[in-house]
Amino acid sequence: MRERFIERKFVEAVKKKGGFAPKFVSPGLDGMPDRIVLFSIGKIAFVELKAPGETMRPLQVRRKRQLEELGFSVYCVDDISQIDNVIKEIGGDAR
Repeated sequence: MRERFIERKFVEAVKKKGGFAPKFVSPGLDGMPDRIVLFSIGKIAFVELKAPGETMRPLQVRRKRQLEELGFSVYCVDDISQIDNVIKEIGGDAR
């Protein structure tokens, strides 16, 4: 299973729950997560998507820590079985 497949499934699942998960690009700031996830009632989180068994690079881990210190949730998803739980934690079940 490739990262691209997991990413597509994640974006589709967020959309089904009424959210939006645009690709997150931050020129000049490497290591930022792949997607920013937005749900109603101001629920925001960041998600790094990986192929099964892959882990975040050291710079990505530092960016995750920086975002968490600012109060944001950051998730790493490397299997489609994690998608529903991550969406629920972010607030995708709130309406």
